[in-house]
Amino acid sequence: MQDNLTHLDQLKEIRQIMEKSTKFISLSGISGVWVGFVALAGIAAVLFSFDSYFFTRYSEGGVYTLDKLLNCKELHKLIRFVLIDAVIMLVLAIGGATLFTMHKAKKKGLSVWDNTAKRFLVSLMVPLATGGIFTLILIYHGMFEMAGPATLIFYGLALFNAGRYTLNDIRFLGLFEILLGLLAALFLGYTAIFWAIGFGLLHIIYGLVMYFKYER
Repeated sequence: MQDNLTHLDQLKEIRQIMEKSTKFISLSGISGVWVGFVALAGIAAVLFSFDSYFFTRYSEGGVYTLDKLLNCKELHKLIRFVLIDAVIMLVLAIGGATLFTMHKAKKKGLSVWDNTAKRFLVSLMVPLATGGIFTLILIYHGMFEMAGPATLIFYGLALFNAGRYTLNDIRFLGLFEILLGLLAALFLGYTAIFWAIGFGLLHIIYGLVMYFKYER
């Protein structure tokens, strides 16, 4: 009996070693909660500063042509505000998530920046960069309403793709983000709501699940 327990302990140790070498497991659940609250604060700032009318259909027929974008002062203000707001959110989200992840890695004696972390970032950034460029192309062609759903869809694809190199739970988050993006494309005019759910609420739920599942 004692020999069986010893063998089980050895197998668990081997599994942990293999997992550390093939998966980036330093991601902190608290970082997910932090990112979610930052996203909600940023979206709330935009909604508070601009009427929700700008998230539905600004021009006739719901089409944002490039000429109308360039000639609309109010929409110019909105775009400028959203870009500044997005940069601030990005800095706060990445900064906070990095600090929480470093703290978890230090606590568990793990390396934050290794080959697995590099593979994780590459698999994450390729779909994200593609989605960012595609979103700009949509805006350039006047399909402003489709830009919001595209961000959710490509973000979900990035998470699902990066799930190969971290805990599989992140793939479920990616699938939900993709689903929200498709719904946002179906129900145009409610981008802010879908953003709040996808980038805000889902991150908070995911972070709490990860924390109670792996970190407590």
